[in-house]
Amino acid sequence: MNFSDERKFRRWFIIFSAITLIILIVWNAVIFFQRLKEDERKKMNIWAAAQVSLDQADDNTDLDLTLTIINSNTSLPTVWVDENGEIVDVLNVPQEIISDEEKLEIYLDQIKDENAPVVMDLGPGKEHLVYYGNSPLLNKLKYYPLVLLVIIILFIAVIYFFYTTTKSSEQNKLWAGMAKETAHQIGTPLSSLIGWIEILKQEKVDRSYLSEMQKDIDRLKTITERFSKIGSAPTLQSVNIVEQTRVSFDYLKTRSSKLINFSLSLPNEVIYVNLNKQLFSWTIENLVKNAIDAMRGKGDLHIRINQDSKCVHIFIQDSGKGIPKDKFRQIFEPGYSTKKRGWGLGLSLSRRIIEQYHNGKIKVSQSQINKGTTFQITLPKLKPSE
Repeated sequence: MNFSDERKFRRWFIIFSAITLIILIVWNAVIFFQRLKEDERKKMNIWAAAQVSLDQADDNTDLDLTLTIINSNTSLPTVWVDENGEIVDVLNVPQEIISDEEKLEIYLDQIKDENAPVVMDLGPGKEHLVYYGNSPLLNKLKYYPLVLLVIIILFIAVIYFFYTTTKSSEQNKLWAGMAKETAHQIGTPLSSLIGWIEILKQEKVDRSYLSEMQKDIDRLKTITERFSKIGSAPTLQSVNIVEQTRVSFDYLKTRSSKLINFSLSLPNEVIYVNLNKQLFSWTIENLVKNAIDAMRGKGDLHIRINQDSKCVHIFIQDSGKGIPKDKFRQIFEPGYSTKKRGWGLGLSLSRRIIEQYHNGKIKVSQSQINKGTTFQITLPKLKPSE
């Protein structure tokens, strides 16, 4: 058994043991309830026998024990009914019920459902019935198994949440480790490429070729920085979000299909936010690529920025196939993808970048099937003094 299997075994052993313990507690509570109910039945039988003994006593009968038994009933609500259905006596029932005949009849119907009556044989043609209800203690205990059942459900829910959270945390650590390792592996050939660029410059190679190669190398540097930041808190700087959005837009426009009609609407003023440029451009890139996939490489893509007194809102709108309303939240979950070869990480990473690293919000603002989708990024603005 390896370490992972051993840890899983311990986890499930603890869960199973805890559930078994709670089930045993519930089972014992049910048994205790039934035994207490049986004891109350025996008490009522003894009480009824004492009443019969009192009814049949003569002047020579010692009634001390009989009266002691009769007077011992101080908790069980009791209604004594004769052979004609008339009430003979009532014990341990609230006075407001006793004084109201209609309420007393209703109360009698209630306790008839709680316990079978005790029969009192007082002679030929005189078979009386004693109806009794549960004691206050028993009434409280009957809800105890239900409370424990609720506790079990909550306990299982907590275990499930803990298990899924732990599993998600492990996956996040794995992805973060893979991302950092990828950044490390890219770094070696990237350094070599930079060296080759310098050699080619000395060989008097066409500068336009070298310029394009340098752009791709710079792009690889950006990708390396992005991956190296996953799993650690990035450094945020005061950045003009309008200009940064324009830079991301221009880069994506020049490297996307000519069948995509790009358009941009930006305010003329400067808007500052706390931002990590590399991660923000990665988010814009993920959303734009997602939009292009949704349009199948052909359509209209519009980016605009609005603002209010506290926040700036970036909208990425496409004319693609749209998203069902019940999938608005699900698309941001890790692993969710509508593409056959998709990993389902782009939107998940975007949400993490915006919400965890930049204290912002990202959501599907609106979407219509076969008409398009609008994503919205909201970031808090910096005050002028900041």
